[in-house]
Amino acid sequence: MDESYKVGDLIYDANVYDGMNTNLNDLAFYKKWLPKNEDARILELCCGTGRLTIPIAKEGYNICGVDFTSSMIERAKHKALEAGLEITFIKEDIRNLHLREKYDVIFIPFNSIHHLYKNEDLFKVFETVKNHLKDEGIFLFDCFNPNIQYIVEGEKELKKIANYITSDGREVQVKQSMRYENKTQINRIEWHYFINNEFDSIQNLDMRLYFPQELDSYLKQHGFTIIDKYGSFKEQEFNDSSEKQIFICKTEFKLSQQKIN
Repeated sequence: MDESYKVGDLIYDANVYDGMNTNLNDLAFYKKWLPKNEDARILELCCGTGRLTIPIAKEGYNICGVDFTSSMIERAKHKALEAGLEITFIKEDIRNLHLREKYDVIFIPFNSIHHLYKNEDLFKVFETVKNHLKDEGIFLFDCFNPNIQYIVEGEKELKKIANYITSDGREVQVKQSMRYENKTQINRIEWHYFINNEFDSIQNLDMRLYFPQELDSYLKQHGFTIIDKYGSFKEQEFNDSSEKQIFICKTEFKLSQQKIN
């Protein structure tokens, strides 16, 4: 079994990434949970090219973005400069992040935890969050609710999932195939890229699936209490048919301290 899980370089090409990821249906949700005080500090983990970081900064928030991919960070810095914003972007592995600041809100958007392929990776990130969260702070993240039927259908044939033109003028078409590994809970996704009507390459987009009870249990084991869990960014109740798992958490220690006070 091949356990070299990864995301292909072309997927992380900043122009290709931005051309495909223009949806901001999660922005209003994350903004709603931000504190109203002007001195609040926000930390976004896996910020990509600043898709959410920049519009949140435009609201006047002091937000810091962290991502492991150099091309993403460089693009985010460029976009912030164009927008006249001063945002701190940091290239770092969120499993080993050590910043001197504490934050009122920490969030991991856009299904990013699916690229934490092993339990130990996820647990390290939970510790990162706890180490950087203020006593009254909250932790938010979203991910998919695994849909076995969707995966089975995706194994049957190559399916077109995107067609767009990048900011640097490339016409991109993406077709998807997938294969699920039961042992590791990894969905081995392949994106077949066609650039300017010619086949370019096959890029891996491997994603670890986290099932609802599993994720709830992991959070509790690592000292988090789930304040709310939704099935959509419209804050619909999480249920069997929900596409998403969206979490609002605090640490159990911090909640107990608040009750004592």
